[in-house]
Amino acid sequence: MNRSTDWEAANVTDGWHWHQPDGTTTPATSSPPPRPPVTPQDAGSPWWSDALGDPWRDPRAPAAVVLPTPPSPGNAPEPVTDPDSVSRRGMRSVLFIAVFSALLAGALGGSLGYALALRGGVGGGTVLGDPNEAPPAAQRPPDSLAGVAERVAPSVVTVRAAVKGGTSIGSGFVATTDGYVITNDHVVEGATSGATVVFNDGSTASASIVGHDAESDIAVIKVSRPNLVPVEFGDSEAIAVGDPVLAFGSPLALANTVTAGIVSALDRTIQSGEPGGQVRYYAAIQTDAAVNQGNSGGPLVDGGGRVVGVNSVIKSLAVDDDQAGNIGLAFAIPINQAKRVAQDIIDTGKARRTVIGATVDNGGRNPGGGARLSAVDAGGPAAAAGMRAGDVITKLDGRQVEEGTDLIALVRKYAPGSVVTVEYRRGNSRESASVTLAADAK
Repeated sequence: MNRSTDWEAANVTDGWHWHQPDGTTTPATSSPPPRPPVTPQDAGSPWWSDALGDPWRDPRAPAAVVLPTPPSPGNAPEPVTDPDSVSRRGMRSVLFIAVFSALLAGALGGSLGYALALRGGVGGGTVLGDPNEAPPAAQRPPDSLAGVAERVAPSVVTVRAAVKGGTSIGSGFVATTDGYVITNDHVVEGATSGATVVFNDGSTASASIVGHDAESDIAVIKVSRPNLVPVEFGDSEAIAVGDPVLAFGSPLALANTVTAGIVSALDRTIQSGEPGGQVRYYAAIQTDAAVNQGNSGGPLVDGGGRVVGVNSVIKSLAVDDDQAGNIGLAFAIPINQAKRVAQDIIDTGKARRTVIGATVDNGGRNPGGGARLSAVDAGGPAAAAGMRAGDVITKLDGRQVEEGTDLIALVRKYAPGSVVTVEYRRGNSRESASVTLAADAK
């Protein structure tokens, strides 16, 4: 034992005594005598620091002083806050900070997005197109389809006419600066009180009906509005199959509509009209430009923006005319014929009808084709050229004649006084003659 363990307690019958190192005993008093301090190095035992002062300690057990571990100098534990103790004022502060942060973030994000949009992208991201070249301004050449449409559109109008049972809606185009408008006869046919014209800019004007020609399907109306922009007229005899064309109008009441196509055929014979009504004849320009109900009376223009025809009828697979729609077969009255008829109406109130001075047999197709003359007017153009009843006309100015309708439609194309070459059959012989067409006396 070390010297620090020489102290020992013993229990005797007369009380507590302390055994001294010299063998004597000392009676125990109310408190034990003072002890020298014990250091941990002297104790050498894993017990508490005052183990040697414990009267119940086993004197034979080793003892050591164990110093208490001082608290860690690290961070103090995070205080726990009662969530229910947050005041209303604190909540308002939190809400204000959240809203302000959201607004600030949104503004910053918008500014960054705008800046990035102007710069064309972020950093090294993918950039579509040439970033150093700005797109050119949308300036289309005047002779492009868009340029033609822009130039012609202000001269195109929608025509509305009150008729028995409703309103007839068609199209038209300005022919003069003082307000004459050309349209189809069937657009204003049966009008009870003139018509209303709706211009490209949406403005409207009342129109009076100057005159109309049922057979050619041309009518002229007049609006009281000065300084109008008229169309530029072309030459329907100068166009060819395959030429690009644009059709303007208000199909199905959709104003300011433009469709594109080509000239599909020339001198396509058209015989139209309601049962029991006026039969209309003309050698039409066929086009695949989309034309529907409401396009009637609108202009058909060439690639230079010049009017070459007046849209009039379509062919359709529908049995009911009200359900008829575009299938790529539309027909326009040649502008040379329409312009001549319109000029007659403006000048005299009615149109002259061009005739050959003969009656044709429409009983059916002749063997070998051609239009058979059932009668020839004495002193008329055909008689003056030496033609007789029974002759079969096969060509008019080089255009093939298959039946009587073809001859009527082709003759109507020409102005009175025009000289045409006629090829015909008489029996087994083939003849030709020059015929000077005339105006109908009616």
